[in-house]
Amino acid sequence: MSSITAPDDEASDGADSVDVDATGQTDEPSTEPDDAPEETDDAEYTFDDLSVVMGTYNEEEAIGTVLDDIERVTDGRAEVVCVDGSSDRTPEIAREHGATVIEQEPQGYGVAVREAVLTPDRPVVVTTDCDDTYPMDRLPDFLDAINDGADVVSGDRLYHGAKSMPAFNRFGNQSFAALASLLMGERVHDTTTGMRAYRREVVQDIGWTENTGLSAELLIRPLMRGYDVREEPIEYAERLGETKLDPIEGGAAIAKSIVTVCLEERLRRF
Repeated sequence: MSSITAPDDEASDGADSVDVDATGQTDEPSTEPDDAPEETDDAEYTFDDLSVVMGTYNEEEAIGTVLDDIERVTDGRAEVVCVDGSSDRTPEIAREHGATVIEQEPQGYGVAVREAVLTPDRPVVVTTDCDDTYPMDRLPDFLDAINDGADVVSGDRLYHGAKSMPAFNRFGNQSFAALASLLMGERVHDTTTGMRAYRREVVQDIGWTENTGLSAELLIRPLMRGYDVREEPIEYAERLGETKLDPIEGGAAIAKSIVTVCLEERLRRF
C-alpha cells in the first residue's frame, strides 16, 4: 500500500506535516507493485553525499544568489550541477561558483532537468530552480527526511499559501494537484514543485518521458510505484528575473502529462 507523508489539512496544533495513509486503511494486505522498493538500513547521508541539480536558462540575475545559498547551507560540501542552454552569463557565473555546467541546446524544461538528475553519482539528488524562489535553508530538512527512510521528499509550496506566486499560477498548481489526486486515488498537494530530494536509485530506475510536465512525472511515477514519497511544506519566494513558461500553453502541457503518466502507471499494474 503506497502512502504519502503530507501536511494535515485539518491540523490545528501548528505541526508542519504528519503521516497520512493514502487510502485511510491500515488493516488491508499490501497491494504495492512487485517492483516497489524494499526498505534498507543505509548509513546516514551527509552533505558530502548530496548533489543539487537544476536546469538553467538565462538566469544571470538569480543564479549567483542560489549558488551562494547552497554553499552557505552545505558548507560547500554539496555538488552542484547545472544543465544550461543560456545565451547570457548564467554558465560563467555558475562556473565561478564551482558548479559543474553541462551545456546543451535549449530543448525545454524536462530535457534539461532529466539530464541534471541523471548526471550525479552521489546517492542523494535534490532538484531546484535557479530563480531564487526555493528555500535552500531547507536542504538539511530534506536530507533528514531521506535519512528517515523517504525515497522522495517533495516541497509543498502551496501549504503556506504561496502568496508570492501569481494568482493564476497558484490556481493552476492547485488544479494540477487536484487532477493528479483524482487520477491516482491518493491526495497530493503540489505536483509541479521544482524542489525535491530523491534517492539516486529512484531517478535511475524509472524511465522519464515528459518535458514541460516532468516536474509532475517526477512525483507521480515514484508514488504510484510504491516508493516512500513525502511532501514537506516550504516557503516560496518571488522569483528573480522573468518567467520562461507561458501559463496557458505550459499549463495545458502539464495537465496532459499528468493524465498520460497516471494512465500509464495504472496500465503497467496489469
